[in-house]
Amino acid sequence: MTDHHQSTRGKPRVALVTCTELTALDPDDRLVLAPLAARGVTVEAPVWDDPDVDWSSYDLVVLRSPWDYALRRDEFVAWAATVPALVNPADVVRWNTDKRYLAELTAAGVPTVPTSWVEPGESWQPPADTGEYVIKPAVSAGSQDTGRYDLADPEHRDLAVAHVRRLSTAGRTTMVQPYLEAVDTEGETALLFLAGPDGLAFSHAIRKGPMLTGPDLGPDGLYKAEEISARTARPDQLAVAERTLATVPGGTRQLLYARVDLIPGPDGDPVLVELELTEPSLFIGYADGAPGRLATAITTHLARRA
Repeated sequence: MTDHHQSTRGKPRVALVTCTELTALDPDDRLVLAPLAARGVTVEAPVWDDPDVDWSSYDLVVLRSPWDYALRRDEFVAWAATVPALVNPADVVRWNTDKRYLAELTAAGVPTVPTSWVEPGESWQPPADTGEYVIKPAVSAGSQDTGRYDLADPEHRDLAVAHVRRLSTAGRTTMVQPYLEAVDTEGETALLFLAGPDGLAFSHAIRKGPMLTGPDLGPDGLYKAEEISARTARPDQLAVAERTLATVPGGTRQLLYARVDLIPGPDGDPVLVELELTEPSLFIGYADGAPGRLATAITTHLARRA
């Protein structure tokens, strides 16, 4: 990364937005620095809530790892609305940082994990059945404040109620979803899409191993550790991803990147877990050529704004 005060005469300046805990960027994001330098782009990594940053001085502002925003979403969304040349754009950030967008996608016919919603102040009791459930906030990043509960276990039932109450007391909407057992064997598939000259295009896919081992026991870092490996996307997964992306308000041409996270449902067909359009890990270190494709996505958006 270059010094903020270095002369960049004749070179476009791009901000890869991060947070205080990751001022050197996430290791995966650092893989795009050399391809961008080779394309004549100057890169800096400002922190999103640093009041001294002049965001208008950048030719493009790319959201990458501002992963501490979840408890300050209103502040983050308001900040995004003030940033010129932001990608993905502020209206997408507003829509995508609250996972209640899943209800819209479900209504649009996208196969999604069944979800019930508990608004702040509402009471909640666990379902009568004894399956496993996932509880998490509608606004979160890095699987923070997320737990897995076996409702056959009385202690887990009590912990689930306490989890929902804790989120509700904090003014946060809660998501309650059945735990999809296929994630324990198949894992989760993330399909990555990057902008190119002809619009958003599939780049690569990865597999995430199962992450949730039990109830949420409080803060454990900026994000939960992930077990990642390369994966070849299947046609049915690509079809669900394309169907999902077709629902994005404003269309996909405005997007620099998108990540579609899928898990097999009870019948084995892929269902959407999340559509990540704000600050997803892109896992460019797991696919040949992906760092270059991300650099091309950035220069493509630079060219559109020239």
